[in-house]
Amino acid sequence: MQRDRVAQAVLGVTAVTVAFGLVVQLAAVLEADPTTTRFTGGPARVFNMFCFFTVQSNVFVGVTSGLFALQPDRDSTWLRAFRLAAVVDIAITGIVYHVALRGLQELDGKALVGDIVLHSVVPVLAVLGWLLVGPRGLTSWPDVGRAAVIPVAWLAFTLVRGPIVHWYPYPFLDVEVHGYAVVFRNVALVAAVFLVFASGAHKLDEVLGRRSAGRSLAAA
Repeated sequence: MQRDRVAQAVLGVTAVTVAFGLVVQLAAVLEADPTTTRFTGGPARVFNMFCFFTVQSNVFVGVTSGLFALQPDRDSTWLRAFRLAAVVDIAITGIVYHVALRGLQELDGKALVGDIVLHSVVPVLAVLGWLLVGPRGLTSWPDVGRAAVIPVAWLAFTLVRGPIVHWYPYPFLDVEVHGYAVVFRNVALVAAVFLVFASGAHKLDEVLGRRSAGRSLAAA
């Protein structure tokens, strides 16, 4: 029971942190200098903000963490898929940002705060939270396949939308600069990384689940 309360607290803090980061980032987007963005008008800017993989990953983390904080034993096929995708996507977000994207823009004020929360704080909270408190036993090989649908759908949407608005959320997806051959190679690499991470998360979840069950039996 104590462990359940700790898990709910960790997941609740993660969900609140995501909400804070998104609100700050939204304020920064709406207040941005019109000359620095391709998109004008509040609705267009807000929509474009949610086209970033980072933002979608944070949304998935926030929603799934909040749901499990409110009801730890909830379960459904697609909730499992979104939870696994959330953890893997946010891990990839943190790694790719700090390895390849950090420093590409000079930020300050709300934009800097939102950037730190969404790219650094939430990935650490989400991954450590998943490792420490789970919830466990919500992954399987079919779940890995279903979770992969989510980033693949984002990639497809991004590559269809990009030529229409002449804008891409990340440089490595810019077809107008790199051409389709290079971009598809980059997409294949991202997909492979996702599958490796998701498969590893599934196997790790099994190991952590057995250890948790063993501790519960020993305590009994």
